[in-house]
Amino acid sequence: MNILGISAFYHDSAACLVRDGEIIAAAQEERFTRKKHDHQFPINAIRSCLQIGEVDVSQLDYVAYYDKPLLTFDRLLETWLAFAPQGFSAFTKALPLWLHQKLRIPKEIDEGLENKFPGPLVFTRHHQSHAASAFFPSPYDEAAILTIDGVGEWSTTAMGLGRGNKIKIFKEIQFPHSLGLLYSAFTYYTGFKVNSGEYKVMGLAPYGTPRFYDTIMKNLIDLKEDGSFFMDMKYFNYCQGLTMVNQRFCELFEGKSPRKPESPVTQFHMDVAASIQKVCDEVMLKLARQVKKETGAKYLTMAGGCALNCVSNGLIAREKLFEDIFVQPAAGDAGGALGAALFCWHDYLENPRRPKQGDSQKGSYLGPRYSNDDIEPYLKKSNAKYTPYSNEELPVKVAAMIESGKVVGFFHGRMEFGPRALGTRSILGDARNPHMQSQMNLKIKFRESFRPFAPSVLNEESSKYFDLELESPYMLMVGPVRESIRTANAKEMDKLFGIEKLNVPRSKIPAVTHVDYSARVQTVTPERNGVFYEVIKNFRDKTGCPVIINTSFNIRGEPIVCRPEEAYKCFMYTEMDALVLENFVLLKEEQPPLPGADEYKKAFKLD
Repeated sequence: MNILGISAFYHDSAACLVRDGEIIAAAQEERFTRKKHDHQFPINAIRSCLQIGEVDVSQLDYVAYYDKPLLTFDRLLETWLAFAPQGFSAFTKALPLWLHQKLRIPKEIDEGLENKFPGPLVFTRHHQSHAASAFFPSPYDEAAILTIDGVGEWSTTAMGLGRGNKIKIFKEIQFPHSLGLLYSAFTYYTGFKVNSGEYKVMGLAPYGTPRFYDTIMKNLIDLKEDGSFFMDMKYFNYCQGLTMVNQRFCELFEGKSPRKPESPVTQFHMDVAASIQKVCDEVMLKLARQVKKETGAKYLTMAGGCALNCVSNGLIAREKLFEDIFVQPAAGDAGGALGAALFCWHDYLENPRRPKQGDSQKGSYLGPRYSNDDIEPYLKKSNAKYTPYSNEELPVKVAAMIESGKVVGFFHGRMEFGPRALGTRSILGDARNPHMQSQMNLKIKFRESFRPFAPSVLNEESSKYFDLELESPYMLMVGPVRESIRTANAKEMDKLFGIEKLNVPRSKIPAVTHVDYSARVQTVTPERNGVFYEVIKNFRDKTGCPVIINTSFNIRGEPIVCRPEEAYKCFMYTEMDALVLENFVLLKEEQPPLPGADEYKKAFKLD
């Protein structure tokens, strides 16, 4: 039985194909349209999933949609009425979109599937979809469920229990009280884009001190011991306006207005980021304690946008409340497509579930793959110079390039599903190089210099480098770098402030050690990661170090690359040294110029 899951029209549209309970394919629409967080109907993602699964639309048995639009519209109407007349401008702006699209989801789906889908359409509630995406792919027969995001219909946070093929949600926090929206308010205030810049706030936080923590806790949020909370809405504008915060909010923070995008990030903004991150940590930890208390479960599963906060996830892991934790790699709205399809198969249709060792997410390598035969004609057409390598030779070659100081674009295997690059659409570098972080940020990623990079490490050697007892296969746990590999001169950093700290090597792997001695870890195994594991293993054999830099294969403002031509252009338009396209290796110095490179760099204000 084929079930197509769809998330669309809100944020990060995606599609997922499930066959008899097995995840066959999943992808986000942004990867195909090149519009970051594309919310339109995911026709390209659907076509990709069906092609991978070798099925036609007419062969689908069910289509599952991840949200109940009528409940969401009910919430919006009640909110606009409650805040009238202040909410009138937001109401008039949103109403046409609802009348022409979001209230006619069945018709949009029929049209998107060219009226070829014969079967029934199933709607799941938003947090049911998140809960299903967390529990059903997990390796546990029974587990606690925690879903936290901005808002879905009325819910912003949900606690539940998964057992066998059933999910039960037993407690919710409802709009407008939302940890996700609270964090987004600070994302807006610190000058980053809401719904996409939250991870920048998380990355900025270690440069600051949480001096506004008490201000937030006394004025903005009333947090109870059981993790429930209430927010004082007089400081926020997201219910009735087109911004997140108002002047009362700004007065709490030295009267300063929200930072304008692209303007300098100051110590003040770093301190604000540190403060909201500390609040987020506390809320999520209390919620985890409470769901443990109410379920007694040995294991925890998590989803929703806030589950992408790997700092808070790492804190929960270090509390040892649970024996293990599974976080859905596509924890945001995109993962709702996967959750809706699995909910339809297991809970709605009552099919049995057999948990798999590790998990059934398949490394989250669920997108399209391009063969050597697909790639070579494009390279020839581009007059690119390339060298083919065998499957055995390729990891050795890539490891040698990384060891020599080269930055390598690595495009090999099926594209990842979710916001993290996990070794098939990645840019790789030497974690031992103290200059690699700033070099990759400014010359390749074209992004803010404060942004940290993540380490990918052989799972069997992870404990030598990171104080993280649980595996972190999807780069969703932050753990401290072990004292034993920190450098003696790291103490100099205590005398510095803000971005100044970036220039002090902090460990034997400085390029992936954040200023607070933390790292967002990806643990890599041969079973889950295949060729990527072999690359790191060969690097370890050459250098004695089982850790490399792994960052997403894209530049600032663009989605992760999907197709070979996007990878080649990104390679040519930036200062990457080498590119791997499946079994082909390309060196920058051997390539003919690609028209448009200078204009591309000027667009990012590069010399």
